[in-house]
Amino acid sequence: MKVLLVNGGPHKEGCTYTALNEVAEELHNQGIETEIFWIGIKPISGCIACHKCSESGKCVFDDVVNEFAKKAKKADGFIFGTPVHYAAASGAMTSFMDRLFYSTSSDLNIFRLKPAATVVSARRAGTTATFEQLNKYYTITQMPVISSRYWNMVHGSNPEEVKKDEEGMQIMRILGKNMAYYLKCIEAGKEKGIRPPEPEKVTFTNFIR
Repeated sequence: MKVLLVNGGPHKEGCTYTALNEVAEELHNQGIETEIFWIGIKPISGCIACHKCSESGKCVFDDVVNEFAKKAKKADGFIFGTPVHYAAASGAMTSFMDRLFYSTSSDLNIFRLKPAATVVSARRAGTTATFEQLNKYYTITQMPVISSRYWNMVHGSNPEEVKKDEEGMQIMRILGKNMAYYLKCIEAGKEKGIRPPEPEKVTFTNFIR
């Protein structure tokens, strides 16, 4: 079993990474393989609504989004982390998430019924708005959302301060435990022959007929 953790911060080993790494260490303790995937600092375009992904199965911009989508096919769970920029996810992370989830929406094997969680890092405020923003990607994609004992956030202006956020670090560890437990429950269900529900054909309507 493997969990992919996405670092949506501009610093490869900054505050967001510090929080994700705490989760990853606990997942390791629970026997779960992990990989922290950094989206980097190259510009990430937003979705341009060209709909080419519906034809090819991948985004027309062949960048870090498509790179991650390939890895996601073999992953069992996901944790998406972002810093708070103006009470929202970073611009790069927002573009990454928009294009990732839209371009892969026709392939139900990538995200459907795989557990996901959000991790948010901030100096002070904007965490709950950002937490809510990212969770919406999972609930529109039939992904179970994994929780901790509080909203998954850490506070600090640098990695050293984040490590001093004792409650935040505990929240990350509990999140790792809960994710591992859920993944093991899925495996146990498979061994007992419990099958996931068959997907229904999507009913798609607009407010204007």
